[in-house]
Formats: sequence, structure tokens, C-alpha cells
Amino acid sequence: MTVASMPAVHATGLHKRFGKVHAVRGLDLTVQQGEVVAFLGPNGAGKTTTIDMILGLSAPDQGTVSVYGHTPRGAISRGQVAAVMQTGGLLRDITVRETVQLNAAMFDSSRPVDEVLDRAGILEIADRRVEKCSGGQQQRLRFAMALVSDPGLLILDEPTTGMDVAGRRDFWAAIRADAVRGRTVIFATHYLEEADAYADRIILVRQGTVVADGTAAQIKNLASGRTVKASVPVEDRELLAGLPSADSVAFEGARVTVRTRDSDAVVRYLLNRTDAHDVEVASNNLEEAFLALTGEDAAPQTSDTALEGERAS
Repeated sequence: MTVASMPAVHATGLHKRFGKVHAVRGLDLTVQQGEVVAFLGPNGAGKTTTIDMILGLSAPDQGTVSVYGHTPRGAISRGQVAAVMQTGGLLRDITVRETVQLNAAMFDSSRPVDEVLDRAGILEIADRRVEKCSGGQQQRLRFAMALVSDPGLLILDEPTTGMDVAGRRDFWAAIRADAVRGRTVIFATHYLEEADAYADRIILVRQGTVVADGTAAQIKNLASGRTVKASVPVEDRELLAGLPSADSVAFEGARVTVRTRDSDAVVRYLLNRTDAHDVEVASNNLEEAFLALTGEDAAPQTSDTALEGERAS
């Protein structure tokens, strides 16, 4: 059993070097029980290295990491942590059910095999040999193997690779149902729409450190706020020089486009100081925020204390 108030993962000041490559640079990370967290970043950002340290596959050069108050390997030996990785871990010449039975034999206590096969959506192919399974079915098999020990923390690396649209939807429905019951999930994915739709919280890493941490909406606003568009009479355009909080102002015909981190202030100004009409406010999508915050030209950013306060609940 885990103490409800104890973080699922608590990492402080993690550093990891591989020769001259400083893969992780002072990374701090706390994940509360029951959270579904997307851990995102470009290739080489330090995601896999950090996950390896959480799983006890690699030791930090500096800093500490605990899982439910234990060392990573201690938590794994207690069956508190499981991982679904992209490749490896499957014997091709045995059946799906035999694979899960073999995995279950490693634990003193495990969930019934048919139960986890059903939760993973592959009970109907339980007697199929692994080599006859599609890529998406093999990924579901890895998910079933991870569920055997009924772990409190589930770490997913590109979990829906090879799945079709319906399979991805069903997979995430199962993940959300588990989170409601208290399971913690940390996942890495290149499908940013999955992070947007299913994560309670998104953590972006670049060059081995966290550059943004918050909900999907907060991450989008950290990048470059929102875009405000409006029709403004020509005679009012000089007034736009006084627009508050405007990062950029561009005109195209009768329309003006304003990029801003404070769209409310811009809208108030347009409606109170000009004869603007047909006002539209649009958020950036997660892909735009991801590129802005993790690209090579991105300025260092961190989430502010307001985000920390919001997550504390």
C-alpha cells in the first residue's frame, strides 16, 4: 500500500552525463498519485534518460529520485512500477496468454491473466502466437504485461505506436479509467494530440531541463499567448499603437491580427477605444507551443508559481 499523500515520483537536481554529453541538467520533477502526465520534448532532450533513472535502469550522476518513497529498484521489486516500452520484451514463438502468464510468474501477487488481457483489449486473441500479432496488438500485449502486478505507477513510452484510431481511443479510455482509481501514468509520445486530449499535466523538457509545466491550456499560453483578430476602420489604426501586451500587430486588408499573452486586455482596448468589430480570439495549438518552447531558438522558460498552486489540488 502507498501513503496517499506521498508523491508517486519525486526527483530533485538530476544530472546525467554520457562522456561530453550532458543529457540531464538539474532536472526537478514531482508527480502526484493519480496524475496522468505527458513528458514531452524533442529528440535528445533527455526524456529517455530521465525515464531510465525513474525506472532504476540508470543512476543519476547527481541528485536523487524516489518512487513512492523508495528507490526506483525498490519500488519495482514491490510491483509498484511497470513500463510499456516501444520495442523488446516479447518472445515470438509463444502465445499471448502464455506471455502474460510468464510475466505474472515473476510476482508474488498478480492480477488474473484473463482480466489484464481483457483490460488491454486482446482477450479474443489470447491463443494467438506473438509472431502472428500486428504491431498494435503487440503493443497492447506489452500493456497487459505491465498491468499484471497492478502497479501504482505506469510509465509508457510511445504506447499507441502501431495502433489504429479506434485502438488508440480504447487504450486511452482504459488509461483514464485506471487514473480515476488512483493509478499514476507518465507517458512520452510524438502524438501531441494525445497529450492535449488525455494528460492532466504536460511537462516539456529541452536540453535536459524542464522548460514548461502545466495543463495543456497553460502550456499553449506560455508559448505566445493567443491571437486576436478584428476588423478595424482605417481611421482607427493609429490608435492601435497603444495596444497593451501586444507581441506583434499585422494588417491584412480590413483585418488586424494581434499576437498577445493577454488577450483580455487587447479585446477590452479594441472594443473601448476603437470601432473594432467581428473580434475573434484563438488559442495556439499544442504543436505551436511545443515548437516555440523546445526549438533551438527557444528562450529558457519555466512555469510560474501560479501553475504550481493550481496543480497542488
